[in-house]
Amino acid sequence: MIIISENKDMNILKTGTTTVGILYKDGVVLAADKKATMGHLVASKEANKIHHIIDSICMTIAGSVGDAQAMIRLLRAELELYKYEHGYVPVKAAVVLLANILRASYKSFHPELVQLIVGGYDSKPHLYSIDAAGGIDEASEYTFSGSGSVIAVGVLENGYRKDLKESEAIELAIRSIKAAAERDTASGGKGIDVVVMNKDGYRRLTDKEVDEILRNILM
Repeated sequence: MIIISENKDMNILKTGTTTVGILYKDGVVLAADKKATMGHLVASKEANKIHHIIDSICMTIAGSVGDAQAMIRLLRAELELYKYEHGYVPVKAAVVLLANILRASYKSFHPELVQLIVGGYDSKPHLYSIDAAGGIDEASEYTFSGSGSVIAVGVLENGYRKDLKESEAIELAIRSIKAAAERDTASGGKGIDVVVMNKDGYRRLTDKEVDEILRNILM
C-alpha cells in the first residue's frame, strides 16, 4: 500500500477517510465513514465511499473523489461489456481490469490519487486492496485504507476470527470505523456505511440497522 501526498494548496475534494473490508465464512463486509474534506474544510458529512460496481462486487474509495468517481464510471462500463460477452463477472477479472487502468495512469505520469478496496462474491467471497500504481493485494482475513486505518487495524486485529458469522463481521467492521472516527480528524461524518456481499447478492445496511448495532456496542 502506498501513501499518496497531495499539494495542500490544491482545492481537491478528498475522502480523508477510513474504509475496511472483512472476509467471513460465507461472504464479505465493507464499511466506511462518511466525511469528505477540502483541506481543513469538512465539505460533506454524508459522502458515499462504498460504491456498487456490478452484480455482487463493490468498491470502497479513499483519496481524490474525482479520480475515484472516474474509475468507477470506467470500470462499470467495461464490466457491463464483459458481462454481455461472458454472462457473468468474476471478482478477480474486475480487480485485474481496475489494476491495469491504474497502472496505465501511473506510468503515464498522471496517477489516480486513490486507494481502493474491492470486495465481492462469485463462487466464493473475495477481498482485495489496490494501490494507485495498480498493485494488488488479496486479503485472506481483512484489509483497510485511509488516514484512520492505523486506528481501525487495532480493532480488526483484536476482534477477527476465521469463524466469524455475518452479524459478527458487520459488528467488527462498525467497531473499527467508529474507533477511527473518534481519533482521526479526517474520518467521521453522519453515520457509517456498511455493505454485505454473499451468495444472496449485494445488500447495503440501512441507517436504522447501523444505528441499532451502534447502540448495542455502546451498551
